[in-house]
Amino acid sequence: MIENRVSSQIIDSAIEVHRTLGGPGLLESVYEEALAWELRSRGLAVERQKYLPIQYKGLELATPLKLDLLIEELVIVECKATVVYNTVFEAQALTYLRLTGLRLALAINFGERLVRQGIHRVINAQTETTKIAK
Repeated sequence: MIENRVSSQIIDSAIEVHRTLGGPGLLESVYEEALAWELRSRGLAVERQKYLPIQYKGLELATPLKLDLLIEELVIVECKATVVYNTVFEAQALTYLRLTGLRLALAINFGERLVRQGIHRVINAQTETTKIAK
C-alpha cells in the first residue's frame, strides 16, 4: 500500500521537526508549518489547511472540512500540540477519512516529550483508496 510508504516519510519528518524545534511547547501551527516544509523538502506533495466541501443529503454545507495537511492526496495529517492526548483526535481523523474516501490518517501530537509516542495511525477499512478532487 503506497500510503504506508508515505506515512513512513511523514513519521520520519515529524521526528525531525520535533527534534529540530527542541521538543514540545510550541503552537500547533508552528509544528504544522515546519512539517509541511520538511515533507516538501523530501519531494512530497503537501497541501496545508485544505478546505473540502461537505455533502449532507445532497446539500453542500456552507462550512467546509479543513484538513491540517494532505500528503500526496493520500494521507491526512492532523497536527496537535497538547500535553494531554485525547482519543477524540483519532475519531476526528476517522471522520475525515470517511468524508474524503481516503484510507489513512496520522494524528500527530507534538506535545509529547517523545513525538514517536504521539503518533497515532487511523485506518478507514471501509473504503478503497480514492483521490480527492481538487
